[in-house]
Amino acid sequence: MNARVLLKGLGLIFSLALFGYLFNASDLGSSINEAWIDARIRGHGVEGTLLFLMMGAIFTAVGLPRQIIAFLGGYAYSLVAGTLLATLAALLGCVITFMYARLFGKGLLRARLGARASRFDAFVHDNPFSMTLLIRLLPVGNNLLTNLAAGISSIRPRAFFSGSYIGYLPQTLVFALVGSGINIAPALKVSLAVVLFLVSGLLGVYLYHHHRHGLSIDDEVDAQLGESEPS
Repeated sequence: MNARVLLKGLGLIFSLALFGYLFNASDLGSSINEAWIDARIRGHGVEGTLLFLMMGAIFTAVGLPRQIIAFLGGYAYSLVAGTLLATLAALLGCVITFMYARLFGKGLLRARLGARASRFDAFVHDNPFSMTLLIRLLPVGNNLLTNLAAGISSIRPRAFFSGSYIGYLPQTLVFALVGSGINIAPALKVSLAVVLFLVSGLLGVYLYHHHRHGLSIDDEVDAQLGESEPS
């Protein structure tokens, strides 16, 4: 895995851990806590959960980091529930962006993303579910651009959405763990998150290296993974 990619991912984990500490320990954190999570989400049953899903879907649909939604899901709920709900929120954001591109954006997006969509088509053509899953496991790439390119490609929504949901889960678990109130020492919790991030990222890189069969999803992704030349 490229050192810059590794440092970027680890930096995000530690910055969210620091944010979590300030969230709980500072006066500013207390007001944010009361103003949003505690006031609107935690303990508010179905209404709070629907609001969390709506907020997370909109947040990720416009290209903001889904890892932040995972962190907030871990904070608002238990680790397992937070992971599943944050992953569902990211999936809903994926669906919104994908369907927008497919129904309304083909003419507008084709000029800018046509080449990316063609490469996406070729990459997922033989095994759309498993190759979408592989893309989502990678520790690099742009979630918004992937969703838009998929929307103007020929992939079937069912394969793309199911592969995306399962592929989102590992990283979501990592960042939900950082945000969660799970009763272990903060340093141990962050260390565990780092280990899980490395394992999921290395798995994605390994699968990409061995199963792309000379195809490429994106030149920038290849460069960051040290795969500039097709193998």
